[in-house]
Amino acid sequence: MRREKLSEAEIAAQLAKLPGWNVVGGKLHREFVCKDFVEAFGKMASVALEAEKMDHHPDWSNVWNIVTVDLMTHSAGGLTALDFELARKITKIFGG
Repeated sequence: MRREKLSEAEIAAQLAKLPGWNVVGGKLHREFVCKDFVEAFGKMASVALEAEKMDHHPDWSNVWNIVTVDLMTHSAGGLTALDFELARKITKIFGG
């Protein structure tokens, strides 16, 4: 997986394939609303396992049923293909 910083055009092309995600402050950003805290925490645990396999970890937070996710490849100083791959996995885990 590429860890080189993507161009603005590449970012726009990837965003077009990821409904619900946008770029905020240079990071790939999305909020997921779950039915309750248990569902949110369970899905975060599933994401954690995938992120660990990828050796790429989200900046995220959880307040009751809301999970806020920000992705950026810090070593590249911006967004990379790795961020978009993790975003696709997160979207699948959260069900859209």
